[in-house]
Amino acid sequence: MRRFAVLLALLSCLGIAHAAEAQAASPTARVRVTFDRDGITSTQTSGYANPASKRAIGIDDPVRIASISKLVLAIGVMRLVEQGKLDLDADVSKTLGWTLRNPNFPNKKITLRLLLSHTASLTDGAGYWQVPLDGEFRKLLDDPKAWDAQHAPGTYWRYANVGFPLIGAVMERSTGERLDLLMQRLVIKPLGLHACYGWPTCDDATAARAVVLYGEGKPQVDDNQGKKPACGITKASDGSCDLSKWRAGAAPNVFGPQGGLRISASDLSKIGRLLLGDGEVDGVRLLTPASVRAMIGPQWSWKDGNGLTLEEDDPIRTKGGFTCRYGLAVHTLATGLPDCGDDPFGDGVQRIGHSGNAYGLLAGLWVDRKAGTGVVYFSTGNDKPEAGERSAFSRVEEQSAAGW
Repeated sequence: MRRFAVLLALLSCLGIAHAAEAQAASPTARVRVTFDRDGITSTQTSGYANPASKRAIGIDDPVRIASISKLVLAIGVMRLVEQGKLDLDADVSKTLGWTLRNPNFPNKKITLRLLLSHTASLTDGAGYWQVPLDGEFRKLLDDPKAWDAQHAPGTYWRYANVGFPLIGAVMERSTGERLDLLMQRLVIKPLGLHACYGWPTCDDATAARAVVLYGEGKPQVDDNQGKKPACGITKASDGSCDLSKWRAGAAPNVFGPQGGLRISASDLSKIGRLLLGDGEVDGVRLLTPASVRAMIGPQWSWKDGNGLTLEEDDPIRTKGGFTCRYGLAVHTLATGLPDCGDDPFGDGVQRIGHSGNAYGLLAGLWVDRKAGTGVVYFSTGNDKPEAGERSAFSRVEEQSAAGW
């Protein structure tokens, strides 16, 4: 470290110390794919999918894409809505088989529309990921910290991961199918994707190419050692991983509906092209144009303090105005609303999609529906990325959006 500090001091005299610092703090791996309605138009990659083995990153390597999982889950929800199995505006309590209510507003029903748009008055204060395979997710909601005591459902935007396992529970209860298998049937297989919520439904070859997510210089997620994990989801309380113990709606968090989708940049670009094609891509009609418009919304726009424009436990993005317009798991950029730093591209063009941030990964899927173009990007190993220069996004996200 002392030698590096001396080197920086010498480089500073030459005016290039900042470049050395930037290189030292660069991500472990970076991937960027641009596309239009017909397919991929350009690719950029750098770094390692697995730094330990020096395996180079590629656009077909699956990565835990974090909160972009929410957007893909919403596509599955909308398919069930179109089939008449779900209703965006019905009280979800009937489908769940138990009453879901904010105890501070017991007369206000909670719907899929509210859950998908982060306006259901939930918070992540009681957690959302830790329920074991044999546990009961609903018990988390007995904790008062799971609820916003000041704002009734439908009146305030507050990013809450906890809502998406609840959406998964509604999906499981309405179909009788395990969430990861259901998403294979509804979205992943019809589009020909090699992707999965948790690892059980991915093939061996896909799991072997997993991108290892690093934090503080150590593997944090998906260090698969070139093979499919024996479990690949949250285990039962005794450490076992017997999927025959699955019960519809009991613990859908174990498959990561809020952030556990493993998908490559190339496959994620197909999701973007689906949004560009009003629900159709490569001849496959998955959603109606009306369903895509419903997802985009908006369901909420920032105005006069009607929400929190930054995820509360986000240690990386610390500027307000990160989210200022949101639909059904779809984020709109460059809204132009007051005090909003929601334009990482810096060009004023409104794009729709979603960001992702977990375990050192920073990711985005963004499409410009007017121009018919889009971009997928992700970078790994981002422990303490620099703040953005032109937005509430981090600097590496701004670079990934524009191309590096």
